[in-house]
Amino acid sequence: MRDIPENIDSKFRFVLLAANRAEHMMQGAISKIDDPGRKPSRLALDEFRNELVEWDYGSAEEPEAASETEEEE
Repeated sequence: MRDIPENIDSKFRFVLLAANRAEHMMQGAISKIDDPGRKPSRLALDEFRNELVEWDYGSAEEPEAASETEEEE
C-alpha cells in the first residue's frame, strides 16, 4: 500500500476502487493484466498502479429539494 498511483488522492479511495474492480472481475470482467494464477484483488491493485483502468468521481448528483419536503409538513 506504499505506492498509491498519483491520480488517486488517498489510500482509502485506492482500496475502494481496487475492491470494486476485483468484484467486477469475480463477476466475469476480463483483467487487463494477463496472469491467470493471481487473485482478482491483486490484479485490480496492479491495474490501478499501472494506470490501466480509468476512473473518475462521476457526475455530481443534484440534491433533492429539501425545502419542498419541509413545506409539505
